[in-house]
Amino acid sequence: MEEFGFIRVAAASPAIRLADPNYNAQAVIELCSRAEKEGVAVLVFPELCLTGYTCNDLFHHQKLRQGALEALQKILLFSQDGFTGLIVVGLPIVIDDQLFNCAAILQSGHLLGIVPKTFLPNYKEFYDARFFTSAHRLRSQQVLLFGKSTPVGTDLLFGNIRSGAVVGVEICEDLWVPVPPSSLQATQGANLLLNLSASNETIGKVAYRRTLVESQSARCIAGYIYASSGTGESTTDLVFGGHCLIAENGSFLAESQRFSKADHLVISDIDLDRLQFNRMQTTSFGDQFSDVAWTKKFRFVDFEIAERSKHRNLLRFLDPHPFVPSAQDQLKERCEEIFHIQTAGLGRRLEQTKFPRTAIGVSGGLDSTLALLVLCKTLDQCEQKRTSIRALTMPGFGTSSRTKNNAIRLMQSLGVTHEEIDIREICLAEMKLLGQKPFGIDLEGLNVGQFVEKLKTLPPEKNSDVGFENVQARVRTNLLMNSGMVVGTGDLSELALGWCTYNADHMSMYNVNVSVPKTLVKFLVKWAAENEFSGEARNILLDIVDTEISPELLPLGPEGKIQLTESVVGPYELVDFFLYHFLRFGCSPRKILFLASQTSFDGQYSPEEIRKWLKIFISRFFNNQFKRSCLPDGPKVGSVSLSPRGDWRMPSDASADLWLLELE
Repeated sequence: MEEFGFIRVAAASPAIRLADPNYNAQAVIELCSRAEKEGVAVLVFPELCLTGYTCNDLFHHQKLRQGALEALQKILLFSQDGFTGLIVVGLPIVIDDQLFNCAAILQSGHLLGIVPKTFLPNYKEFYDARFFTSAHRLRSQQVLLFGKSTPVGTDLLFGNIRSGAVVGVEICEDLWVPVPPSSLQATQGANLLLNLSASNETIGKVAYRRTLVESQSARCIAGYIYASSGTGESTTDLVFGGHCLIAENGSFLAESQRFSKADHLVISDIDLDRLQFNRMQTTSFGDQFSDVAWTKKFRFVDFEIAERSKHRNLLRFLDPHPFVPSAQDQLKERCEEIFHIQTAGLGRRLEQTKFPRTAIGVSGGLDSTLALLVLCKTLDQCEQKRTSIRALTMPGFGTSSRTKNNAIRLMQSLGVTHEEIDIREICLAEMKLLGQKPFGIDLEGLNVGQFVEKLKTLPPEKNSDVGFENVQARVRTNLLMNSGMVVGTGDLSELALGWCTYNADHMSMYNVNVSVPKTLVKFLVKWAAENEFSGEARNILLDIVDTEISPELLPLGPEGKIQLTESVVGPYELVDFFLYHFLRFGCSPRKILFLASQTSFDGQYSPEEIRKWLKIFISRFFNNQFKRSCLPDGPKVGSVSLSPRGDWRMPSDASADLWLLELE
């Protein structure tokens, strides 16, 4: 697991006893033992967890502070053999004759550093400044603890070279201020931000707390691990819920239940490679280094983590369908937003071109259906008549009766100007002029009917002829280009695979589907059927959703069997999974295979099948960049796009050997 860039982290909230450091140390040790068995590498506990946050004036008593140090020493001794990862616990420590609310960072029997709290809340229910001093008033850079000099300060970062983890630490209120210390830590390389907290529960506070953690992880492009005090704290005036959170770059990975009296241990895996990739892509992230206000010097402390390769299962949700939200309300919201982006983009283009006559090819398949729906709704919003749309269905040698009938019925129900043009006669004439012999058939003297009969007698092994397919695709595009401003229909997944004919279905004047992945197209059509259209149109749309995906360019097989796209390029759910992780996070082939094994694909497809389709995906992706280098305009709708003017610039002659060799 570590070889793919993951590091296992945890937030723990022990069931403590107030002012009983020895008991609390044992609770911490037990949670450390549990975390060790789970392969945790970085473990954070709540603020002042060795004493309890609500001890108040007892913090001034030397007995309590000494007890906390003895508890820390007990944990330190345990960590020599009992927990090999990084432990971060909270306790009060006197430094420079001042009392600080501190985080102690230790690993394998070594006290690596002490980080004091910077921002002390002293409003409403909080009285931190009554007991503690802000880190701003710290004078020393070292503190003598257990007979050894230990680094102390807010300028400490803790790095593990082997894993690439760099840990920054802040305490509770530090996160709630306009510029948290973790923001500065992130600019200096910290990719794991830890927060020891004691955040009490009030109405609505949990949602705001989640927002803070989520947004800070996104702003810092980091993992954020947050551990808060639990129900063992005093309830004289406040209640603490033991809320633990783990987020990565704006996404929640794990969260604890609040108000449980039991110990909390929330574990997840942070993808450090993904964070590094996002930081490299987000060039403005590195611009912070040039700002004088952000040039604080940090000290780096190295730490070691034993390898945990035996843990092969990821402790985080990995969606097999990353473009399609699993929650129905989120899916509906996403479809609605994408549809509005598509109509807004097309509307602006039509407005700019003075609302010319538009042309669109309608096959009865998903992509052309979605584009037609977008075009109709765009004209409705612009108060233009749908009759200005010239919709053509152009049956060829591989068109099925189901798709043809659905295309005709859909165009009729939507009220567009429509017509059917059988392209077989044109295609046959063109193939004769070019001297082609599709499937080895001599066309001399054959009419369309005779040619179709010969196609029916083809043996199964003669099931491919690129020239035969391309002639049909280009005839259709030629008819459309001479009919008006062409609205394109090809989707993102097809562009990634090069599953389109150059200067045919690959070309248009504006493509509304250009950044919509295939797995989402189906849901968009279904959403439109259920929310934007009614009556006969809705029924037709739902039948189109249930139709198998096919370009319908090869001759129909026995009993009208159509050409199936997924038998050539692979299941689109796999294609989109590969596409997402390859483009969005720059994952290597081996990592993509590993990620696929952590989803529901494991058991649905064999490892050999996934490897086979991934190899095909990589080969096609590299070999077909020339088609993407001259794409027509179209709106970006998500985080992944292949526009040569936007998200993806790649040489058309780049070699795929480096990636394919890894698969071997």
